[in-house]
Amino acid sequence: MSATLQNDNFLRACLRQPVDHVPVWLMRQAGRYLPEYRATRARAGDFLSLCTTPELACEVTLQPIDRFPLDAAILFSDILTIPYVMGLGLEFQEGEGPVFARPLRSAADISALSQPDPETELRFVMDAVRLIRREIDGRVPLIGFAGSPWTLACYMIEGRGSRDFIHIKGLLYSDPALLHRLLRHLAQSVTSYLNAQIAAGAQAVMIFDTWGGSLSTPAYAEFSLAYMSEIVAALQREAEDRRVPVILFTKGGGNWLEAMAASGADALGLDWTTELGHARQRLGNSVALQGNMDPIALYGSPEGIVREATRILESHGSGTGHIFNLGHGITPQTPVEHVAILVESVQSWRPKTA
Repeated sequence: MSATLQNDNFLRACLRQPVDHVPVWLMRQAGRYLPEYRATRARAGDFLSLCTTPELACEVTLQPIDRFPLDAAILFSDILTIPYVMGLGLEFQEGEGPVFARPLRSAADISALSQPDPETELRFVMDAVRLIRREIDGRVPLIGFAGSPWTLACYMIEGRGSRDFIHIKGLLYSDPALLHRLLRHLAQSVTSYLNAQIAAGAQAVMIFDTWGGSLSTPAYAEFSLAYMSEIVAALQREAEDRRVPVILFTKGGGNWLEAMAASGADALGLDWTTELGHARQRLGNSVALQGNMDPIALYGSPEGIVREATRILESHGSGTGHIFNLGHGITPQTPVEHVAILVESVQSWRPKTA
């Protein structure tokens, strides 16, 4: 981990410091839209093997960095690694996504959960982080990540993705104390997991609250944001003589930006339903903002992609504290050449001078 960082624009933007250009990275930038990813995935045999084999996870993490001049790499893993090692029987089924064979449906199920040690049960993630840091050789910083306690609990209780979250919301409204017990357990797991990633070499970390937007405002504050704030407060924020930025992303969280900014995170991720300029007006310079192009805009014409990227950049305006990203992950059919157009257009953009 001793290689000098050659491009720190992403880290500087997270901390609202001056940058050479607006940095850009893309959620799911290592993924199925890349032919080299599909080849590695085929060698792995299945998705979990790809996630749990450090050499393959490293290879996939670096593929988009080798192809595009992105400003950050993100660890190739999955938000469900913690519940996976808790023994709930996780499988990734074609056309279904993640499915748990043994979802949590009782107090006894929750009481039986283990507290995984990051350097034993989750060693494959830490080894991947260490290997990526060695192989990336200081080109760009590495982002680690975890799912939020609420999002992990959604999958663990529902057993799969859901539209209405009947089981977990039923628990929330019938036995909130039991749900809090689970969320506290998961908050401890996520904290130790992210701190271990930082110790292994992650230079920034991101908390993905994929399903926080499914909650009412009071429920979001109590069952999602409160636990993410606890995690942020307990993270190791200094490593390698540099601050480790923390990014918080709640999909559908545009109503709660002020509360999210008070979490202690350095940056907030925005989905495409929140106008970037309005978010900046609301929050001032209290946090950096990451986002927030609709991923489907990458299916448009090259001119349309540049136009939409420029609109977003101009919406934020001059000054630092903007990390360009999509409002969610790249979809599998995205044309590779359109990603190249987007990255070039962002990195070449400069604010208009008076």
